[in-house]
Amino acid sequence: MPSSLVRGEDGRRRCWWGASSAEYVDYHDLEWGRPVRGDDALFERLCLEGFQSGLSWITILRKRENFRAAFAGFRIEEVARFGKRDVNRLLSDAGIVRNRMKIEATIANARAAAALDVPLSELVWSYAEKRPRAPRSREDLPAVTPASTALSKELKKRGFRFVGPTTVYAAMQACGLVNDHISGCHVRGEVGREIRSAR
Repeated sequence: MPSSLVRGEDGRRRCWWGASSAEYVDYHDLEWGRPVRGDDALFERLCLEGFQSGLSWITILRKRENFRAAFAGFRIEEVARFGKRDVNRLLSDAGIVRNRMKIEATIANARAAAALDVPLSELVWSYAEKRPRAPRSREDLPAVTPASTALSKELKKRGFRFVGPTTVYAAMQACGLVNDHISGCHVRGEVGREIRSAR
């Protein structure tokens, strides 16, 4: 078995990172790479990827429900109305990552998303991978792609922050715009079918 795959306690092969904890098993099997539609859902993923910058994803996963409570379920219209009092409230919330720049970026991103002339989901999905790849190992996975670089540039032009090409690519992977499950991973085929039907 390639080192990029691991066999879990249930006997199933997963991407190398997908079996190191119960949270990762659930996230890998049930969420990562499966198509995410809906403006608020995509907004949440973009924001959480921004908060993850410089941290491990498991930290964000374990705090995700706290983030949802703190940021009004990541409902764009509500977060866009956050003000200085909300920033202070969030900075004192030990249940989330208390980084002023990331908190303020999340609010700015909600305002930018609310001001879009097209739905956020439509904008993001217009950058979905057209030709699926089949990564055979973790070495085949890029940190950025031309599509993530282009989407990052477009989001920044529209007022989004903390959306560099690497962060955007992580969101694209998580939201099913690409299928980066390694060949041989038991989830890859399911995700591929879901992505094809989502287009």
